[in-house]
Amino acid sequence: MDTIPDVTVTGTDGAPLRLRDLPRPLIVYFYPKDDTPGCTHEALDFSALASRFAAAGAAIIGISRDTIAKHNKFIARHGLGIPLGSDLDGSVTEAFGVWGERQMYGRTYMGIERATFLYGADGRLVRAWRKVKVPGHAEEVLEAARALG
Repeated sequence: MDTIPDVTVTGTDGAPLRLRDLPRPLIVYFYPKDDTPGCTHEALDFSALASRFAAAGAAIIGISRDTIAKHNKFIARHGLGIPLGSDLDGSVTEAFGVWGERQMYGRTYMGIERATFLYGADGRLVRAWRKVKVPGHAEEVLEAARALG
């Protein structure tokens, strides 16, 4: 996956968003589920830095398999300032290789790996963060985006 996969998510307005058509540099981050503690913290962190990402010329999109309605409630409840995309059919999480077997509290299930991908202005992958730990992550991604400038 050296370049942005040619995949489409559904935006919170119900319109399709082709990732290759989004502004670049582009940060695509995947998270398991709206309104869970870690996912909320991560979305709030990216939102708090949204103006700094914009100043660095970088666009951001957060993606999960939640519905558009859940995304809109999540955005409204927490005042999020970043766009979210719904991967309703799972094709995007599959294309990025972030869908798979997970374990939590001794239970095995299928789910999304918390991961972030930074693509440069040419659409090529600059950096990937896999198995993300939320604290400090948004700041680290911001520094990597600034370094592209």
